[in-house]
Formats: sequence, C-alpha cells, structure tokens
Amino acid sequence: MATLQIAANGNSLARPAAAAPVAPAVMSPLRMWTAVVGSTLGAFMAVLNIQIVNASLADIQGAIGAGTDDGGWISTSYLIAEIVVIPLSAWLARVFSLRNYLLTNAILFLIFSVACAFAANLQQMIILRATQGFSGGVLIPMAFTIIITLLPKAKQPIGLALFALSATFAPAIGPTIGGYLTENWGWEYIFYVNLVPGALMVGMLWASLDRGPMNLKLLAKGDWPGIVTMAIGLAALQTVLEEGNKEDWFGSDFIVRLSVIAAVSLTLFLIIELKTANPLLNLRLLVRRNFGFGIVANFLLGIALYGSVFVLPIYLTRIQGYNSEQIGMVLAWTGIPQLLLIPLVPQLMKRFDVRLLIVVGFALFAASNFMNVHMTGDYATDQLFWPNIVRAIGQALVFTPLSAIATAGIEQENAGSASALFNMMRNLGGAVGIASLQTFLSKREQFHSNILTNSVSVFEEATRDRIAKLTGYFMSHGVSDQALASHKAVVAIALKIRKQANIMAFSDTFFLLGVALVVALLASLLLRKPGQLSGGGAH
Repeated sequence: MATLQIAANGNSLARPAAAAPVAPAVMSPLRMWTAVVGSTLGAFMAVLNIQIVNASLADIQGAIGAGTDDGGWISTSYLIAEIVVIPLSAWLARVFSLRNYLLTNAILFLIFSVACAFAANLQQMIILRATQGFSGGVLIPMAFTIIITLLPKAKQPIGLALFALSATFAPAIGPTIGGYLTENWGWEYIFYVNLVPGALMVGMLWASLDRGPMNLKLLAKGDWPGIVTMAIGLAALQTVLEEGNKEDWFGSDFIVRLSVIAAVSLTLFLIIELKTANPLLNLRLLVRRNFGFGIVANFLLGIALYGSVFVLPIYLTRIQGYNSEQIGMVLAWTGIPQLLLIPLVPQLMKRFDVRLLIVVGFALFAASNFMNVHMTGDYATDQLFWPNIVRAIGQALVFTPLSAIATAGIEQENAGSASALFNMMRNLGGAVGIASLQTFLSKREQFHSNILTNSVSVFEEATRDRIAKLTGYFMSHGVSDQALASHKAVVAIALKIRKQANIMAFSDTFFLLGVALVVALLASLLLRKPGQLSGGGAH
C-alpha cells in the first residue's frame, strides 16, 4: 500500500518511486476514519491544554512558588512552542515519515503532560510546558492535513466537523474541565486527564497509519534560512503579545527590542519564502481568493474565539468573585451546544450555500458579544446564559464551512502549506486578540474611572449624603473613631466607582469583539462558491 507522506517543503505529497499515486481510496474506510478520528482527538487535546491550564493558573502558581507576573509564562511557553512548530510540521513529517513523526509527538505529548504535574518550580514548569507545546502543536496541523488529503471530497465536511471540535469546542470547554478538576481533585489532574484519551489516540494512529521510510537527507536540503527567521520572528512576536501589556508595551526596552527582532525576522522570512525555489510554506496560496479571505476571516475568528474565553473568566472573577469551578459552569454553555450542533453542520452544508452558513455563524457570534454591552453589577450566570448559547450556535456554524471553502481547490501538493497557514493564523489571531484585549480593558477602565471620579465631587450634596450614611454605617458596626469611619466611607465609594468602571470596560470589550466579528463577516461575503463544493465537498 502506498504511504502518505507530507512533502519536505510542506507543499507536496511525496510518493515512493515505484508506487501508484496516493489517493484516499487506497485505504479502507475503517482505517481511513480511524486515522481521522485519532488525529482530530490529538488536535482536540492540544488545543484543550491551552485553556484548561489558564483556568487553574492561580493554583499552579501557588503550588510552584511563582509570582503573579511570572506565572503567565506557564501559558506563554506552551503557546510560543505551539505556534512555532505548526508551520514546521508538514516538512518534518516528510523527513521522518508521517507515521513516525505523528506517533512520536503524540507519545511525547503524553510524557510531558505527566511531567508537568511533577514540576517543582517555575523554571521546570516553563521548560516542560514548552516541550509539551512543541509536541502538542504538531497534532493540530497534521489532523487538518490528514482530513483534506485522506478523505474523499464528499466526506471532508464530516472530517472538518470533527476538527471543529478541537478548534472551537475545546477552548470553550477547557475552563469547565480545568475548573472542576482543580477544585475537586487538584491542579495536577489537568495534566493527568490527557492520559486516557491520549492512549486511545496513540492506539488509533498506530493501527491506521502506514509505515513509511524516513528521508533524513532532506534535512540538508531544508529551507533553513526560512525556518530560522520564522522561528525567531514568531517566538519574538508571541512574547511581545503575551508580555506587552504587563511591560507597558513600548515603554519597555525589552518589548522594543523584541518587536524589532520580530519585525526584521518576519520580513526576512517573507522575502525568503517568496524567492526560494523550495520554500517551507507556499505563501502564494494567500493570493487565491477563497484561501486569502478565508485566512482573514479565520484570523479574526481566532481573535474572538480566544479573546472571549479570555475576557469572560476575568469578568466573573473580578466582578462576581467566582472560583474556577463556577467559571467553568458558566462557560460550559458555550461548549455543550457545540457538541450537539457541530455533527449536524455537514448535513446543513449539503442543503445550504456554505457561504450563508458562514455569514449566519459570524452574525450570531457577533450578536452574542453585542448582547453583553449593557452589563451591570448583577450581570452573572443567568444573564450570560443566552449570550453563551447564541455564541455556541454561531461558532458551531462558522468553522467547518469556513475550513471547507478556504481549502476548496487546494492541491495535494499544497495541503501542508494550507494546513500550516490556516491553523497558525487562527492561533496567531488568538494571541493578538488576548494581547489587544488586555490593553483595551485596562485603558477603558482608566477612562471610565476618570469620568466617574470627576462626576463624584464632595461639593455635591448627594456625595456628602452618601459619605455621611456610610460613615454612620461603619460607626454602628464597630468603628469608634469618626475620622476612620469617614475614611472607610470614602474608600468604599472609590471601590464602587472602580467596580462600575470595570463593568463598563468589560462592556466596551465585548463590543470590540463584536466589531471584529462583523469585519470577519464582511470578509466572508467576498468568498466565492467553488464549483466543486456541491454535496458539501471541499478539495
């Protein structure tokens, strides 16, 4: 049986010299679907491990003695490694063979997951999380590539629906799982939880993927200038995005230097990829109408997808005082409906124009954010229920059709590049979204706080009355000194102002997310319906 291998430059499917051309029909349906399910399960776990850790970050920081600021590197190290390895995966799979490369990284992902639970300090945790991310990041583009190369055209929407569970369902359900495990079992179990599905994943991949020869000679012929500039540029950019808000952005020499490194490295990478004969990634795919606009929409989807999962837990913690488990229960309603709806999307793609599904999905996702723009201090679980349901329906409708139409017409020799670019841009969108929202949230809180503070003057009778009532309250509850009681009253009013400013800032942030999704909707309107997309196929 001919062996499927991803090309050295990420742009072609190589075949043994005497073998017949690789075609999806070569594999039996059972083995084909076993490979698809096994690989998408791996992608699901890789994405899940971003959000499942974020939900338990405070507990992990306390256990390993990490400060609040430095603890952010527990997540950052994983994201940097993941976003760097995604573009490399197609080429490395060609070098080591698809089976060897995927199985090795699947096993390493499980090993490093367990090792993270035994980290004794911050330095060990950062190194282990980086290696976990480097091995886990491989699972995401490889699953996407297997779907668009192994499956027949008519079956690809089903495979993409499975992949959507990793792309949209996993970030939504991650805080729920992480919060429950942390509150009831301990933070270590957010890493142990990978073992059972991970063992199933390895078994499925072992049974379904064909053995193939390694081609280590390709290491000497690799696009090393492109690889080095890309790795340096993406790592520097990801660090800037993760640390910029904490370091006051360009007020920090560290951020300025990293920004220059990122800009220079990524510019060189673009030049190299466009001029070299055998580039790591075929960037010319971006000028194709559907793939280019699909990438734009996918980037904006990443901003909203990861941004909303970032903002909502902060709101629930800061304003409502929720713990990890309570936050997880709120966010569960952004995940559970997707689990029910995503399997139905391929049938909808047969009945309706996929572009219509994308537009409706983006419209609903945007509407779910606009529903949160009038938040109050009482805005909690009950008030968030329907926005979360609407968001879940929108996300379920968007991803599979968007993946299908963006990759329609992509040749097998370009499958590796298409997979790398599509998945990398969504993750990069998430990084940009989180960084932007962090800064936007703090700036809007300062803005609203200044406006509210200026309107609360001691010369106003209402303000003096409020201070007097609070002073009386504190004196009747154990404060004997009137000056101290008056001071406590002023502090209480200041805290009330700050809380209201925070609520207004969160409202503004959800509005910004809605606007980003409207732009994504506009980009999706420019997609062209491929002639070969009838019946839901996409290739």
